[in-house]
Amino acid sequence: MSVAQTRPDNQAFFHAQLPSGIELAVDPLPERNVAAIIFRVLAGVSDEPADLNGIGMIVERTLSKGTQVRDGRALADAFDLLGAQWGSASGRQSMMVRTLSLPEFALDVVDLVAEMLSQPTFPDEACRVAVQLALEQRKHLDDDPNDLLRMHVAQATLGPVYGRHTGGQLDTLPRITPDSVRAHWQTLYHAGRLQVAAAGPLDPERLAAHVEKRFSGLRRAPAEGRDPADFELPAQRTHIPKELQQQYISLSLPGLPKDHPEFAVEQVLIGVLSGGMSGRLFTEVREKLGLVYWVAAWHEQPRGKGLIHLGASTTPERCHQTFETLLRELRRVTEDLDEAETRRARNALVAQAMTEDDLTRARAGGLSDDLFHFSRPIGLEPKLDAVRAVTVEQVRDYAARLPLDRVCTVTLGPRPL
Repeated sequence: MSVAQTRPDNQAFFHAQLPSGIELAVDPLPERNVAAIIFRVLAGVSDEPADLNGIGMIVERTLSKGTQVRDGRALADAFDLLGAQWGSASGRQSMMVRTLSLPEFALDVVDLVAEMLSQPTFPDEACRVAVQLALEQRKHLDDDPNDLLRMHVAQATLGPVYGRHTGGQLDTLPRITPDSVRAHWQTLYHAGRLQVAAAGPLDPERLAAHVEKRFSGLRRAPAEGRDPADFELPAQRTHIPKELQQQYISLSLPGLPKDHPEFAVEQVLIGVLSGGMSGRLFTEVREKLGLVYWVAAWHEQPRGKGLIHLGASTTPERCHQTFETLLRELRRVTEDLDEAETRRARNALVAQAMTEDDLTRARAGGLSDDLFHFSRPIGLEPKLDAVRAVTVEQVRDYAARLPLDRVCTVTLGPRPL
């Protein structure tokens, strides 16, 4: 076991590799009234067989439908008896179970999650219902242009493996059977893929011993699931024809991973472009030119990689002008960005982070992300210090180095760009 001392308040993060292979990190917060624990299995859509796209989500949704100890109703009642909040979600590279409880029930919550992750039975009927619901959700996605655009943007930018839709596809979901669900869980759910992050008034050593004991039913295996995402952003244009009144457009560029020294500079750039109603895209593209109904910039970070996205909805006739205007706004940052605008973006990022960080569950979430992206606890203050230190010149220089000649563009609507 090891302890990492990284916090400025001289309170140490606890960080340990347990004998079973489980990675555990704890942010001890003795003044808090609740305990938050996040269980992260490093298995996502990128680990699915191509012909069973969506199986990771089906596993996640049916973990709680029955275990070797109790059925799904009894498991839900057990959480309720503790007054514990919990929820699960599946993603590109991991599946998470998030919990929040009173500190005196935290170890009992560990027991229930361990039972769910280590001893699921995946009842046949529960698997069938989960697949049917996933099929209905996938059909409904075609009626939501924003969600449909994001799905196609992921496919275009992240490639055929990492770009798979987490919810599966109409031709893959029907192939998922209870036996394939059990086999997928058996293959990927082991101690070497489990990260546990906790925050609150917890005894780290006691929690570590309890996690090690209660997850003894999880198969032991070497550490896996920690490799960087493997894809290259292509410079291409993709059009998805669809009869709509509006035209949706997305531009994607290579970005930075969270552990890159310049990541804070990219954060400030995104804030300048899309930091609320004062962001350049809103004020210039929507308010002044009236080109779009919606416009935004955002970035995403698969492990070890990064992408920058700009998106908008406009009319088919103004699609090309909108495309050129979005590129122009990126170029203009290099020419006329000033200190006031940079400071506003910095302050907004710091204020948002500090407001969220006041919540115990956010502290646990940040710690879980640290393990995922940095392989060690980092904490909030070093990241905020990096944001506070960003200068106008750094943002201009970073924007000037963006490869605007290698943009990946996706349009959705009645006509191609």
